[in-house]
Amino acid sequence: MVIKVVRGNPTPEELAAALAVVQARAAAATAEPPGAAPRDSWSDPARIAAHRLPTPGPTTWSRTYWPG
Repeated sequence: MVIKVVRGNPTPEELAAALAVVQARAAAATAEPPGAAPRDSWSDPARIAAHRLPTPGPTTWSRTYWPG
């Protein structure tokens, strides 16, 4: 990573502080958010569409919630 000062004349302390902020932001961007639990199969949206829906027709309403 290359940092270039375009304007001004920062002191070594100011430059070190700016670099620390940039490094902290880069580390936070790659880290996992705190409190994020791994998803389990219950919350997986793919389980809802695991089975085909009944084809449209006159008896579809009766097969919506009952397997068969």
